[in-house]
Amino acid sequence: MLEGMAISEHLGELRKRLMIAAGAWLVAFFGCYSFGEKLFEYIAEPVRQALPEGSSLVFINATEPFFTILKVSALAGLVVAFPIIIWQVWTFIAPALYGNEKRLAIPFVFFSSLCFGTGTYFGFTLVFPMIFSFLINYGTDIGGIDAMLSMGAYLTMASRLLIAFGLVFELPIVIFFLARLGIVDHKWLGKNRKFALLMAFVMGAVLTPPDIFSQASIAIPFIVLYEVGVIVARFFGKKKVEVDDEAEEDLD
Repeated sequence: MLEGMAISEHLGELRKRLMIAAGAWLVAFFGCYSFGEKLFEYIAEPVRQALPEGSSLVFINATEPFFTILKVSALAGLVVAFPIIIWQVWTFIAPALYGNEKRLAIPFVFFSSLCFGTGTYFGFTLVFPMIFSFLINYGTDIGGIDAMLSMGAYLTMASRLLIAFGLVFELPIVIFFLARLGIVDHKWLGKNRKFALLMAFVMGAVLTPPDIFSQASIAIPFIVLYEVGVIVARFFGKKKVEVDDEAEEDLD
């Protein structure tokens, strides 16, 4: 168990896991960089569709295209390396778990990766077209203003949104494991539903552009997935009998 490890061992293990995760991300980054331009064309498609006819993305300084391709390669590398990164997270916390909980390693990595990928796909295919159409139409409807978006600024916004959607879709997985560890249960989650609602809109305000439509695009999935997490905690959370049995095992 982690309690039996010295602080220096904790830090050494953490450093090891961080280095492996960073190494996996770096390898994935170099792999994605070889077709970074195609990746950017793909990720820029929603905003291109939303731009008025005759408009296009621009760059405002000579180095912007180069650094934009670097950033999109890093983002794609993060998505590709995510299963390895999440495996390192599991490996670090595994010593603190009981034997029956350690068997959840493969499901944890699989469903965490699946949820993260689903979140980014949901954001990109369903939400991006609506967000950028709304924002660009709002700007051009003011009158006498043309849309001229910087490729670097677009990617910064798109990256933040994609990561936000990916993390929001991790919520049921996080709740599942907190419930399995006995840290939360469905009653506690239900009682604190109002705080989850507040957190959803705070996250929407921080992670998205300052319009209610963009904020709701994060907040609504968060609320829905929180309710899914409550159901998951009800059926898969640690029961009191399990807690008592494990306490007896520790005494033995």
